[in-house]
Amino acid sequence: MPESLISLLVIIAVPLAIVGWAIAAYNGLVGKRVETQNSWSQIDVQLKRRYDLIPNLVETVKGYAAHERETLERVTEARNIAVGARGVAEQARAENMLTGALKSLFAVAEAYPDLKANQSFLQLQEELTATENRIGFARQHYNDVVAQYNSALQSVPTNVMGNTFGFKPAEFFALDDGEAAAVRSPVAVKF
Repeated sequence: MPESLISLLVIIAVPLAIVGWAIAAYNGLVGKRVETQNSWSQIDVQLKRRYDLIPNLVETVKGYAAHERETLERVTEARNIAVGARGVAEQARAENMLTGALKSLFAVAEAYPDLKANQSFLQLQEELTATENRIGFARQHYNDVVAQYNSALQSVPTNVMGNTFGFKPAEFFALDDGEAAAVRSPVAVKF
């Protein structure tokens, strides 16, 4: 094979390889970004389910614990804030506030044996617990996907493509500072 033909093949092959790599890197980043958006929408579906359950739960508790108005109002207010939250960070703060309000509501329910025995309350509590588990799994999946996407944006050579085409890192769905501190602190065990 003549030397000029080899040179010509190299001249053609190198740019084609670079273009092929650029296309693959770009498509990989697009795929990770879309997977991140899809994971967020799965969280959104579970949060909507949670929001739909809360008014029924509040109404059930209201019938038994009418004088616990402040707790019921906090749950309703926290739900409304969570429904209106936009963006990952704002949604995470609102969800953490709603979780705290729901914990207060369930603590109130402990003081009412008739309420704790009510079939509707038990069913709603079970559905809400199952939904909380689904939210936890969806949150974990979302954060895993965000980690992969953000890692790709920071890794050489895909960071070149990410910077060139304006890909932005995604936010993690994180615990608030109070909840994170509670999770990280040692559990006191007393006998």
